[in-house]
Amino acid sequence: MKTDTLLKFTFWRVIAVVIIVAGIVSTYYRFTKGLGATTNLSDAVPWGFWIGFDFLGVGLAAAGFTIAATVHIFNIHRFEPIVRPAILTAFIGYSLVIGLLVVDLGRPENFWHPLVMWNIHSVMFEITWCIICYTTVLILEFAPVVLEKFNLKAPVKLLKKISIPIVIAGVLFSTLHQSSFGSLYLIVPGRLHQLWYSSLLPVHFYISCIAAGLSMIIFESYLNTRAFNTGLRLKILSKLSVVVVIVLVVEFLLKITDLLLSGKFNYLVTSSMETSLFYLEIIVGTIMPVIILGSKKNRENKSWLFIASVCVICGFILNRMNVSITGMVSSSGVNYFPSFDEISITFMLVVFAMIAFRLVVQYFPVFTYSEEKVIEENGIAETKKLITGE
Repeated sequence: MKTDTLLKFTFWRVIAVVIIVAGIVSTYYRFTKGLGATTNLSDAVPWGFWIGFDFLGVGLAAAGFTIAATVHIFNIHRFEPIVRPAILTAFIGYSLVIGLLVVDLGRPENFWHPLVMWNIHSVMFEITWCIICYTTVLILEFAPVVLEKFNLKAPVKLLKKISIPIVIAGVLFSTLHQSSFGSLYLIVPGRLHQLWYSSLLPVHFYISCIAAGLSMIIFESYLNTRAFNTGLRLKILSKLSVVVVIVLVVEFLLKITDLLLSGKFNYLVTSSMETSLFYLEIIVGTIMPVIILGSKKNRENKSWLFIASVCVICGFILNRMNVSITGMVSSSGVNYFPSFDEISITFMLVVFAMIAFRLVVQYFPVFTYSEEKVIEENGIAETKKLITGE
């Protein structure tokens, strides 16, 4: 990228600079003044916007293990071209989550304690170790993209030989901590609103993150095409959207069945803010995308695919925020809204993540997967499947 292009002022670049500067100032105050002075958290509401956003980052990165497992374990190579963007999305998502977790710690200088002070009975201990291990897996999975750029063939060959065990480890670690985020709220049956509290919370969290992660791939593929004019693999994304619909329907049926069997159906006809937000979450995140993607014509239209992916992502955001904030605030007796510092630090990290994604895509072969490479790895017949999407 030329220097004059980097220094060119645009509306969005100015906004990004403002967000970053505000975030840096807020981060300085957070680490010098403490959580009490810079957040609206309290003993009544110890977990707020940052924890909810951690749930989002991890959930939206779920395509990393699902796509990798689909291609490398189940040998469905038609999804090979989207493995790299899925892994990159997951790595950046987990990096954002780790950064936000360090900011959220009351004693950030003690972040290393779980590494040497083991509490095998703690869900948070298990989540911490799974995030550390899976981030390491993501580094190993994405390393060949970087190494190929510098023509380092020997380490690439080694990583390919151990790729299957690495992918399997990634699936195991992801399954454990994606569901364990839901397990964190099993200990608060009297505080979390009944529309979201369930003994099946770990299952709900795991299933919903799969739909959100796959939708994130569709979302970023569309934006990448507009930004870099690389061409959209419409047939692959169309088939991916079918999986999204199936997962959404399964999660919806499970959620309704859970409400019926647990005797909580009456909350659906109760007039309250929680009920309204629950309906909004279901309508935006499930009903609308299922209706849109239920049509084959819409699944083969890039604009409708993008709109549906936005709906799923927005519904996912609503769900995680409802569980971590909305569903907890009413029982606390305290009105909570994130402070300026909480919001600015979060937005700063998001901007850093977007910049990182753009730079990696621009300088490394993330969305490009050459026909020659596919022939070398999978053969001519499989290459035809990849290109045609059949």
